[in-house]
Amino acid sequence: MNILVLDVQASDGGALSILTDFYEEVCHNSNKDIKWYFVISTPFLEETKDIKILRFPWVKKSWIHRLYFDNFIVPKLIKKHNIDKIFSLQSMIVPYTNISQIVYVHQPLPFSEYKFSFKENKLFWIYQNIISKQIFKSIKKADKVIVQTEWFKKACIKKTGINSEKIVVIPPKINIKVSQTFLPTDKSLRTFFYPARGIQYKNHKIIIESVKKLKNIGFNDFKVLFTLKGNENKYILNLVDEINNYNLPIEFIGNIAREEVFDLYTKSVLLFPSYIETFGLPLLEAKLHKTIILASDMPFSHEILDGYPNAYFFNPFNKNKLYNLMEMILTKKISYKKTNNFYNSIKNKKILDFITKK
Repeated sequence: MNILVLDVQASDGGALSILTDFYEEVCHNSNKDIKWYFVISTPFLEETKDIKILRFPWVKKSWIHRLYFDNFIVPKLIKKHNIDKIFSLQSMIVPYTNISQIVYVHQPLPFSEYKFSFKENKLFWIYQNIISKQIFKSIKKADKVIVQTEWFKKACIKKTGINSEKIVVIPPKINIKVSQTFLPTDKSLRTFFYPARGIQYKNHKIIIESVKKLKNIGFNDFKVLFTLKGNENKYILNLVDEINNYNLPIEFIGNIAREEVFDLYTKSVLLFPSYIETFGLPLLEAKLHKTIILASDMPFSHEILDGYPNAYFFNPFNKNKLYNLMEMILTKKISYKKTNNFYNSIKNKKILDFITKK
């Protein structure tokens, strides 16, 4: 059997992690009866006896290049390599083919309750009003659909009306060895940490507003750490100006190694104000490290954190709610609750088993 894995969209962040995790699954579970064709753009993956890598970096040049690739190049690849099954990791199926297709849907924007205006963010508006139609159509036409969470499965059913049996929930692969857990000290309870990229819906803005309010009423002996450089885009540059203008205790520590992120979970309070996610991985990572977590009151947060005693939720659009929680941490009105015998309740299902099932 020849299986084509399509993911020209992945180049960094969570999308790249999903691609590389699946590639490693295939590498470690070779099957001489299956030939794999990974169709990608810029990432570098090694070929093996059973895996052929087809790279098309030019597809990233523009939307025109992408449309041409999807509608003309991919159908040719299917024919050339006698493909029997397609696994699309980019939330949409391949058009103009009757071959069996499984689609992995992990683009949350079309399913978000929060709607961006064209003026607010042109790209996000396009995803929510134009690309969303193609994603919904793909979900309806695909033979099977894979999503990461139960809330996302429900959202897909609500938007498309498909049968629930058509969708399978397979959470992201979680391989975490916890060697140390959170230690509540004066320093750790005065350090806040937000590991996130510089995207508007990650909502760094609400943290800045909360910190401004804390500083205005006399709190100075605390700090917030962002995993940003400060020059990612115009949105972040504007936030940097605001931080500098008000001399706020917010530090930009840049992109750090995963081990450093884990270390910070043991030495700080996690902030997670993002309001658009499929699976908020830092929430689970921090929970496994028994960290105090201040998280947005959203379905993806509750799916991971409900029942965890050190989790506190706030409205991600109300700066006063986050400010109140941060103030309660700093004044020790929120006390750390010890959690014993806590284990990761999310089971590692294998995407590979589902894809190769006949």
